[in-house]
Amino acid sequence: MNRMLSIGVCALLLTASLTGCADMNKRQRNTAIGAAVGGVAGSVLTGGSTVGTVGGAVVGGVIGSQGDSGKKK
Repeated sequence: MNRMLSIGVCALLLTASLTGCADMNKRQRNTAIGAAVGGVAGSVLTGGSTVGTVGGAVVGGVIGSQGDSGKKK
């Protein structure tokens, strides 16, 4: 039950973060999406651990912010 609650809360946070991305540039949007997805993944992989959720969010945010590094100049 605790795991399902954690997944539900993370999904709700993901939805809320995506709706707040309207005036962000592409890198900021990618960072927010990466952090949300990473947080959900970290929570699922560690069984709802706070450290796993926060660690996943940090790693996802870093990956998301660097995801557009090959853009055309």
